[in-house]
Amino acid sequence: MRGGLLVAGTTSDAGKSALVAGICRMLARRGVRVAPFKAQNMSNNSVVTPDGGEIGRAQAMQAHACGLAPSTAFNPVLLKPGSDSSSQVVVLGRVDGTVSARSYYERKSALLEVVVDTLADLRTQYDVVVCEGAGSPAEINLRRSDIANMGLAQAADLPVVVVGDIDRGGVLAHLFGTLAVLDAADQARIAGFVINKFRGDPGLLAPGLDQLRALTGRPTFGVVPWADGLWLDAEDSLSVVSDGVLGRPAPPHGAAWLRVAVVRFPRISNATDAEALACEPGVAVRYVTEASRLADADLVVLPGSKATVSDLAWLRRTGLADAVLAHARAGRPVLGVCGGYQMLGRRIADPHGVESGDAEGLGLLDLEIEFDVDKHLDNPVGTAWGEPVRGYEIHHGRVVRSGDPGLIDSSEGSDAGAVWGTHWHGLLENDGFRRRLLERVGRAGFVAAPDTCFADERERQLDLLGDLVEQHLDIGSLEHVISHGAARDLPVVTSGLAVSPS
Repeated sequence: MRGGLLVAGTTSDAGKSALVAGICRMLARRGVRVAPFKAQNMSNNSVVTPDGGEIGRAQAMQAHACGLAPSTAFNPVLLKPGSDSSSQVVVLGRVDGTVSARSYYERKSALLEVVVDTLADLRTQYDVVVCEGAGSPAEINLRRSDIANMGLAQAADLPVVVVGDIDRGGVLAHLFGTLAVLDAADQARIAGFVINKFRGDPGLLAPGLDQLRALTGRPTFGVVPWADGLWLDAEDSLSVVSDGVLGRPAPPHGAAWLRVAVVRFPRISNATDAEALACEPGVAVRYVTEASRLADADLVVLPGSKATVSDLAWLRRTGLADAVLAHARAGRPVLGVCGGYQMLGRRIADPHGVESGDAEGLGLLDLEIEFDVDKHLDNPVGTAWGEPVRGYEIHHGRVVRSGDPGLIDSSEGSDAGAVWGTHWHGLLENDGFRRRLLERVGRAGFVAAPDTCFADERERQLDLLGDLVEQHLDIGSLEHVISHGAARDLPVVTSGLAVSPS
């Protein structure tokens, strides 16, 4: 088979990323050469590709579902918010300036050409390309400049499936309304619907699906049930509830649980670094936003940040900085990753105005940082605490002085007894190093599991996504849409709200 598909969503976090990964996994298992694509992503969760570019983490996860290495072609435009009003723009893996919402609107016509050309090239290399939309295609105020939803579908001649999250409530209205606000040309590309995160009796939902088809002329290709086992590689940290336990940790091997508090900065980046810890039996990981939540933590983690200086100021305003200092001065472990690592030092200098000026750090590490204009991207390998490790780096901050022993190969990062730091993301995904870390945290009665494999856990989740697609979607109809497009005789739903993109 050959073709393409765009998976759009009624809302953000409706399940687009997971459904694309599941379809990719299903097709790859059937021997189809398949690749993912997201024209424009807005996320501070990103990875470094083998060729040294930067893309959204969800597209890297989808690439793994296809059995592929991440590529900048899978996410040609990435927006990384640094504040409520501006974002860094990454084009084909490289930083290409900073934009406001209005100035980005003006750049989109040029970026559409980049997006369409990149997708066209992918389609010459693979049998099928499964595209993920951004936000919702029903954002009619943005339709004229859209490059990720119906704008992409029209430019690249793609059929569209719309997924809705029934767990939010109102999913039938969401699906109908998404279709109804589109103009006739865009509606013609909507082939049907998928309902996600369903819990309950399918028989009770069936009459609603029949009515939805009667109203729209479009089928629902399947109802995907709620799956507790899906939580790795979240597109955005906002999908994780503060103070709730991350993942589904197995019971401890020893007599005690180990408690990890991960500070959830306003501009947290690569929050997924903590997920490897949450795969460990007996390790309860929570994102926290207030100082009291650090009181009983065995390990405090300061993760990455897209706005290190402003997030450090927030840390002080909320009292979390004092709580981190008290935790460390009591001899209890603290780990800083990337921006969190920089905050643990003595001083952050910003001579080029990369962020919002200089700042004094927490002073827990003998470390000085200076922001460079150019971003550092790398996929390094090394040794830490006697264990082989690999990771990836995405940062403007450069170490200009360090008086502490190194964490990795005696040169990268800092190891100051019970306070550790590194610029490497993904370090905790290294099983041997992660076990050494848990042992060094040293909670009485806690025993680190000897056999947890993070890579295997990720594969299990990707296989689960593939299984859900195979078992709960009408694969024959979906493959027909991929190969032949949406049916030609689909009715136009009139609402009086549709806005012409021209």
